[in-house]
Amino acid sequence: MTTDVTIIGGGIVGLATALHLVRNYKLSLTVLEAEADVAQHQTGHNSGVIHSGLYYKPGSEKSRNCAIGREAMYRFCAEHGILHERCGKVVVAVEESELPRLEDLHCRGIANGLTGMRKLTGPEIREYEPHVAAIAGLHIPETGIVDYKDVARKYAELITQAGGTIRTASRVVGVAIKPDALTLQTASGEFACKQLINCGGLQCDRIARMCGLDPGIMVVPFRGEYYALNPDRRGLVRNLIYPVPDPRFPFLGVHFTRTVHGEVDAGPNAVLAFRREGYSRWQVSPRDMWEWMCYAGFWRMAWKYWRTGMSEMIRSCSKRVFYNSLRRLIPELKITDIHPFTTGVRAQALEPSGALVDDFRFVQAERMIHVLNAPSPAATASLSIGQTISEMAGKQWNLSAKI
Repeated sequence: MTTDVTIIGGGIVGLATALHLVRNYKLSLTVLEAEADVAQHQTGHNSGVIHSGLYYKPGSEKSRNCAIGREAMYRFCAEHGILHERCGKVVVAVEESELPRLEDLHCRGIANGLTGMRKLTGPEIREYEPHVAAIAGLHIPETGIVDYKDVARKYAELITQAGGTIRTASRVVGVAIKPDALTLQTASGEFACKQLINCGGLQCDRIARMCGLDPGIMVVPFRGEYYALNPDRRGLVRNLIYPVPDPRFPFLGVHFTRTVHGEVDAGPNAVLAFRREGYSRWQVSPRDMWEWMCYAGFWRMAWKYWRTGMSEMIRSCSKRVFYNSLRRLIPELKITDIHPFTTGVRAQALEPSGALVDDFRFVQAERMIHVLNAPSPAATASLSIGQTISEMAGKQWNLSAKI
């Protein structure tokens, strides 16, 4: 049996794309997920923030999809009874040197259509976060929190209700391109399809190469490590507290996030992982390391950012250094107030030049669409991204719309 469309990857982007396709077009569809359940990697290992769209370059795919996707996410959660909250956040400057970047963020937020932003003085910041010590800040009311595993599971439920199929424990290990079909070799057998969408996340560039495409990038994994506040100290944080980010990097710096389950996360840092799904420093893949060590773009990046990389590695190995980063925001925090919590791995696309790919990247090929970069805010924007890819597929493959 040949399926019309197969999606590789049961993360939140792959599932959102599948949901739009089965709702909008007459087709058979299968999602192939490598793990035993959906949302096991980037989707299930993030801080659960519904991003406002403050940081992104106006007019970029990130900016457009985040603005649309944020409001779609709030509506989806309300419609399906998924626990969430539009709680707002503060971005704070603790030094005079950060004030110009804070003003740049304010201008960018206006350009991205954010409403209700408020500039804050030091005393005004404490109206929102009484324990923060800063000289200026921004309050962003559009930001919220949710558990994206809950969202992804609801997507999966709706896909199967609409007639789609989700096959877990089906890691794709090979692709054979034939005149009448694409044959996918997986851990659970062979699957044939007419068209393919690659939402493989941490494995997306490898899947593209299996399909005979030069992706033009390599995925380099960065591990983000979190601490959490002890239960009796969660009162130090009301909602979300962010530093002013370094504009050279797509990472936002260590910050505090209250979750919908009541915890308060602190982090993440960003250190090179030694395996694509390497959630601890002891998980090592010689194959993965060999690939990026042989990639010129990696060494160009490493040469440019080696000081920052060393700082992140030191913070990874030292609780006190991590704590000092957090204490910049909340001076009364004690080192005994935090404990190691969870980790995540970010699939960072890297150009041969050594440049970090910042925007979403979708590449079309014959009978295929490849999602080659979908970092944060991809979870927030998943419904918008899914709609974008669905429309791309409908046009490229002349799919029949449901009436």
